[in-house]
Amino acid sequence: MNEEIMRAILEKIKAFPRIMLFRHMRMDGDCAGASKGMKALIQATWPEQEVLLVDGQHSDFLAFLGPEDAEVPDEAYREALGIVVDTSTRERISNQKFSLCKELIKIDHHIEMDVYGTLNWVEPERSSTCEMVAAFYQMFREELTLTAQAATYIFMGMVTDSGRFRFSGVNGDTMRLAGLMLEAGVDTETLYANLYLHNYETLKFRAYVYERMERTENGVAYIFVSKEMQEKFGLNTEAASNVISFLENIRGCLCWLAFIEMDKPQDGIRVRLRSRFMTINQVAENHHGGGHAMAAGATVYSKGEMDVLIRQADAAAKAYKESHTGWM
Repeated sequence: MNEEIMRAILEKIKAFPRIMLFRHMRMDGDCAGASKGMKALIQATWPEQEVLLVDGQHSDFLAFLGPEDAEVPDEAYREALGIVVDTSTRERISNQKFSLCKELIKIDHHIEMDVYGTLNWVEPERSSTCEMVAAFYQMFREELTLTAQAATYIFMGMVTDSGRFRFSGVNGDTMRLAGLMLEAGVDTETLYANLYLHNYETLKFRAYVYERMERTENGVAYIFVSKEMQEKFGLNTEAASNVISFLENIRGCLCWLAFIEMDKPQDGIRVRLRSRFMTINQVAENHHGGGHAMAAGATVYSKGEMDVLIRQADAAAKAYKESHTGWM
């Protein structure tokens, strides 16, 4: 069935002289790689087509990928084919002018919660949307042109969303598709330097977090990143949210949480939830969120609600430990 959808997507791309690409708010490596990778793939294959990625978001982490296209008049959307990548629901699309497009395609690897495209290609078992884009190229490689730049974007999204190929969604097909991208000329040394080198201030912040992180009785590690803490270290929301990665390697902690206080009270406290072995998305769904089984996001609006979420995560960890062995 997916082969039929993929062929239909290819034919739609061929039929439209203008393609508009869209992705989710608070962009990450996967949505950036999938959108920029699709753009580069289409442009290299059909140079006569106009392919636009209009997104006013900025990410310090991904700034090395370069800027996006400038805003265009609304009329430009109305005759365009829109392609939305890595975004499960309409409200999370960063450029809400997607709704102006003549037709819309959704390409996503999240659990489907909102069917909003003319064509919906959704594979929740994939480790990343970039893996799907790589599979799209593999299927139609006789018709498509893959440049080293496009392959770099796609490989970058595969690397970041799979935790450097460590997460449970990674399988043999993931690695074969990654190899296909590498064969196109990805400079991994430069790419990894851009993704994983840290400045001195970031490491000082990491040390500060380790002094202040807490742990529940059943092994849920968590940290609250207040506005004062963000100001102390000069952190934007993106940098503050990356604190979640600091907590992932604690033995006995199957779940870890980061609470990021937002600038505006009405925006609440952003929550990032991660886990090992056990699922955690059910906790996020109780607090205005959701996501993957072991990587989810949520929002709470008070310290009291934050405490409730921590207790629910602790209960989930306890239940898992009582009914399973072999966890670390």
